[in-house]
Amino acid sequence: MKRFICLGIESTAHTFGVGVAGSDGSILSNAMRVYKPEKGGIHPREASQHHARHALEVVREALEKARLEPSDIDVIAFSIGPGMGPCLRTGATVARAIAATLGKPLVGVNHSIAHIEVGKLATGCRDPVVLYVAGGNTLITALVEGRYRILGETLDIAAGNCLDSFGIAAGIGPMPQPEIIAREGKRIHSLPYKVKGMDVSFSGLLTAAERLLEEGAAVADVALSITETVYSMLVEVLERALAYLEKSEILLVGGLARSRRLVEMIRLMCEDHQAKLHIVPDEYAGDNGAMIAWTGLLYYMAGMTISLEESHVRPRARIDEVDVRWSP
Repeated sequence: MKRFICLGIESTAHTFGVGVAGSDGSILSNAMRVYKPEKGGIHPREASQHHARHALEVVREALEKARLEPSDIDVIAFSIGPGMGPCLRTGATVARAIAATLGKPLVGVNHSIAHIEVGKLATGCRDPVVLYVAGGNTLITALVEGRYRILGETLDIAAGNCLDSFGIAAGIGPMPQPEIIAREGKRIHSLPYKVKGMDVSFSGLLTAAERLLEEGAAVADVALSITETVYSMLVEVLERALAYLEKSEILLVGGLARSRRLVEMIRLMCEDHQAKLHIVPDEYAGDNGAMIAWTGLLYYMAGMTISLEESHVRPRARIDEVDVRWSP
């Protein structure tokens, strides 16, 4: 069987990434440039301008690392959503230009599904309950009857956003700094613990933690309190989903998959349920082009290409809108 090669472009938020993957499961390259604001969070317009400035050099780097010529590429994939509109549009524009120039098919990949599929590829897990937890997304999902069904999600801000915002407010910087500083904490303050069925809410927790800082509480103690509370909420709903679906695997993906404490808590829960924990490797935990390239191949081989006219981005795309035709 012919091996297909896909060039994938990721541009949902602060990362402009380009990866190259083969249909045999090989990741041939994974290049990126990351936008870092001078202060505060991501400014979508500034981030999109950053992506536009670096797009050509990152594409070239990805091809050079893969030791391929543009003519060797069979399909072009890009993040179609969810994400920040200006950033998504920059990536989509680059993908359209390459596809049109080379005369290659185009695939619009759901960003959240890409995190899961590269995690499955890298760890070898087959049918997990997935905790996808990052700066912009927090949800629990599993493949049920041909779609990734959302079993639980955040009702407001993402877990990573909560911890990043706390770190910035505390003057220690975003993750992983809050978790690192938390190791020095000696007291756990009571903070709002909001689990509503299978969903979680973090905005009130963040406000309460910031109020403790204003009242003079030790930063390390508040960092310990907020990280333990966030992770406990995530583990509670994840455990409930695991028990409900009676699956034997958990897959942790997204930027917070790098969290030592979160992994420790999930691992203890897995031991109670005789479930195996799979953790996406650090290289693919954050946003990256390789995950788009690999998932683009899954879409392509399932016949899920799109025309240039259909390739408008979808900033509010949901994971459960996609028919997962490539999985039994």
